[in-house]
Amino acid sequence: MSVTASMVKELRERTGAGMMECKKALVESDGDIDAAIENMRKSGQAKADKKAGRVAAEGLIAIELSADATRASMVEVNCETDFVAKEGEFKSFVAEVAKRALEEKANDTETLGALTLAKSGGSSIDERRRELVARIGENITLRRVRAADASGDRFGAYVHGGRIGVLVDMKGGDDSVARDIAMHVAASRPLALRETDIPSEHLEKEREILKAQVADSGKPPEIREKMIAGKLSKYLKEVTLLGQPFVKDPDKSVEKYLKSAGGEVVAFTRFEVGEGIEKKSGNFAEEVMSQVRDAETEPETEDD
Repeated sequence: MSVTASMVKELRERTGAGMMECKKALVESDGDIDAAIENMRKSGQAKADKKAGRVAAEGLIAIELSADATRASMVEVNCETDFVAKEGEFKSFVAEVAKRALEEKANDTETLGALTLAKSGGSSIDERRRELVARIGENITLRRVRAADASGDRFGAYVHGGRIGVLVDMKGGDDSVARDIAMHVAASRPLALRETDIPSEHLEKEREILKAQVADSGKPPEIREKMIAGKLSKYLKEVTLLGQPFVKDPDKSVEKYLKSAGGEVVAFTRFEVGEGIEKKSGNFAEEVMSQVRDAETEPETEDD
């Protein structure tokens, strides 16, 4: 059966794949569009599995809010390079993933990946991810997701450059206060809301570090203990949201700013692209050549 331009156009619209890839798939399926789609998906899965072990530490953070800001979702989707993170198709995928996480309150990546990318049905998010891996040539992963209803009155949200995202669950205040706090969290990276929220093992480690710092001070033990207590108190103010100097007015703490604005932070979540992922250091030229070699081992697309 001959493959017509209209058949190629339809397959491209249904899969988003390139023209030559669609033409080849139609030739191999003897013009059967549904069979071509199935074969393309199988091929995409094989390519995605091949790249699954590669480190993906770049990517994007996306946030979606309900109209009244009482529901929110935030996702991190990773890729291997910032080139792909800036590409339109990848950006659109991440935005759709965040939207579906909000709609279905998906709070883990396994549940999120199983959802259809479109609310009306069709391919799942994970199937679409695998298709992108096959076409773009990089590993792409759904790293984490947070979806919730506000315990307070609203969420404040802020995304900085697609690389840092913050959700702040707020009581009182107004939308501008909620956004101000979200921007502060993005900039200042607090470990916890208040001192009592910091894990005891973290505090003990910090105390041991401070003890080592004053060990050679020559001061008596009781003075050294006071020095440690003073340093620990200063540290706690630096790493807790309420104790930090407010970024827009460093003369007052976040706690004092909130009191003056009639607001209260119930909780906050901060995502930063790639944090905690061990990135491989290597030769960029060699990485490029490695991808070229990978491409050469994949089946060629003929221009019939």
